[in-house]
Amino acid sequence: MSDNITKSVQEYYGESLQSTNDLKTNACCTLEAPSEYIMNALRKVHDDVQAKYYGCGLVVPTNLKNQRVLDLGSGSGRDCYIVADLVGESGKVVGVDMTQNQLDVALKYEEHQKEVFGYQNKNTQFLLGNIEKLEELNFEKESFDIIISNCVINLAVNKQKVLNDAYALLSQGGEMYFSDVYSDRRIPEELVKDEVLYGECLSGALYWNDFLTMAKKAGFADPRFVESKPITINNKELEKKCEGINFYSVTYRLFKLDELEADCEDYGQAVKYKGNILEAPNKMFLDDHHVFEAGRIEKVCGNTFNMLNQTRYKENFEFYGDMSTHYGIFEGCGGNAPFDTSANDSVSTQSCC
Repeated sequence: MSDNITKSVQEYYGESLQSTNDLKTNACCTLEAPSEYIMNALRKVHDDVQAKYYGCGLVVPTNLKNQRVLDLGSGSGRDCYIVADLVGESGKVVGVDMTQNQLDVALKYEEHQKEVFGYQNKNTQFLLGNIEKLEELNFEKESFDIIISNCVINLAVNKQKVLNDAYALLSQGGEMYFSDVYSDRRIPEELVKDEVLYGECLSGALYWNDFLTMAKKAGFADPRFVESKPITINNKELEKKCEGINFYSVTYRLFKLDELEADCEDYGQAVKYKGNILEAPNKMFLDDHHVFEAGRIEKVCGNTFNMLNQTRYKENFEFYGDMSTHYGIFEGCGGNAPFDTSANDSVSTQSCC
């Protein structure tokens, strides 16, 4: 079954879909308008690359200068080229995709994009490969600072292996920042076998609680929810097949930190954002319930303290306190679904703080 699904996905994205106009649902469509710094980079990306974009979210975090980035399921290279502009010529972006037709588009415009960015040497590399078999590409362990992925992991059969491999490839303090499609219940087997639903990023979607279990098993102790939006299928035939199942486009960030605990604990710590991230001079967004205003001291849990103090964000904050005294669970901890399970846009959070 695994090989059949892989072949079906390759055919769907390599032959059936020629552009975003060929999609039968809006599952593989970004729902939010990008931030201005992303838009500035996107304007530099060739139209042909953008025409074959099938993502469902925004996978470009802040503070990317000089970072080593891996894109799992890079497609035509749109996100890679946005990130290539932001990491600068000293940074590195590697895209992996198993569909040759998509990869050909990315490769065709490498020289063009290098010139548009004003680089003497290109900082991108595109490789043909299956994200479930990253060992075949011989990457060194801990060789990437950031891993991104946009509406692709749902297409993988062995999602646990993808997360396990991502954890192994990240450097200490690195993060996986990605968007994907999730469901509010497990998908029935007969729908998983539906090639169109699978290709449209629906029937391969993970039930959100299964994803959290997998992420923690891989080593990402405290998955952080960034944002979500309900997905409307807008196709009567496919809507009928999926009746009763709610789908969401969700963005998560997963940090590789040994010190993270299973729950958000209170150690009396606080942080102050310096306002020195170029793309975020006034406010720095960590996740859906952490927005740090420049110059304002904010109380945080131990996990959040470490996510800022032991990652690329260390130079952007002042830190107060340590982990010598434990004051119990951090107020505001909850165990709800990380995104709304009704039809509106409100969000209830799984993480605490």
